[in-house]
Amino acid sequence: MNIIDYKKSFTNPLRQATLCFLIKGDQVLLAMKKRGFAVGKFNGIGGKKNDDETIENTAIRETQEEINVTVTNLVKRETLKCYFPDNPEWGQEVSVFLVSEWDGEPVETEEMNPQWFNIKDIPFEKMWPDEKLWLPLVLEGKSVEAEFMFDKNESIIDQVLKVLP
Repeated sequence: MNIIDYKKSFTNPLRQATLCFLIKGDQVLLAMKKRGFAVGKFNGIGGKKNDDETIENTAIRETQEEINVTVTNLVKRETLKCYFPDNPEWGQEVSVFLVSEWDGEPVETEEMNPQWFNIKDIPFEKMWPDEKLWLPLVLEGKSVEAEFMFDKNESIIDQVLKVLP
């Protein structure tokens, strides 16, 4: 199965979600997910949108809840669509933001354990497999649109990746 065929049969809208990557000099903040979806993986900070909020407000709320930081400068760099034919409820459209200004210091919570990494030393082997394809582009300041389809083992089975002008 490929993305084009799957989208023809996919009738539910994708769940809206966010990811924020805090940037400090040549470092990026990633957090180890401690429970729920993506447990055991490093990722940006984010989560699902509530019905009554904008995607930007979702990003702000999620960073407050997950690492006790209030972002004050969001720059959207990517729209990422993820499809899971074996678990359609996992499907999501993710708005990816780079953040260079925030209030507070990242702290560990029940859900996330934040850690700073040099951008050259990102632990891609402990992340979703698609992130090694798009995250370096986003960290270079490029805007990206991407779609990934994952199998039941969370491996990529199809992809579309476009760098926007």
